[in-house]
Amino acid sequence: MDKKNDNSFFAMLSRMKYIERWALMRNSLRENVSEHSLETAVVAHALAIIGNCRLGMDYDIEYIALLAMYHDCTEIITGDMPTPVKYYNTEIKDAYKEIEVNAAKNLLSRLPEDMALEYEKYLLPKEDASVMKLIKAADKISALIKCIEEEKTGNREFNHAKESTFKAIRELECKEAEIFCEEFVPEYEKTLDELNRE
Repeated sequence: MDKKNDNSFFAMLSRMKYIERWALMRNSLRENVSEHSLETAVVAHALAIIGNCRLGMDYDIEYIALLAMYHDCTEIITGDMPTPVKYYNTEIKDAYKEIEVNAAKNLLSRLPEDMALEYEKYLLPKEDASVMKLIKAADKISALIKCIEEEKTGNREFNHAKESTFKAIRELECKEAEIFCEEFVPEYEKTLDELNRE
């Protein structure tokens, strides 16, 4: 395939909706990578705002939201690897990271060169520890929300995942995530009637 004439980037991105998450667990409500990516972007945007408004940070809020929106787009090529496998040991983790970088380069090659330069900052971001911590926290909070939603349907399959996800968020030591979890996460436990209280 002649990559110079390949403008398939957006058509490939649209396939995120076909990649299901939580493949090893029984789901009451299916979730795909596209849905997860939007939720992660919304949460990351909120975390950045919390950081700026309450903690004196100077985050580029829009950049963080977009970085989160694209954080799993390489799964179009790699698929969604279960966390226990991805982080089983250092060798697997490093090998998967290299696969993700190659997948990102593959996606970028599907854009005209001038546009690829713009998208590179989202698909191959420079490692900024504070920013990447926010993205990781938002990703974990999205997983926590999924666990809460499953529990609300009576699905006990996600009970342990909820506990371990809460623990993983705490271990990140991300003040923005702690604030979000304390102030906003309890609302996810409520029914629509409770959310619409007068």
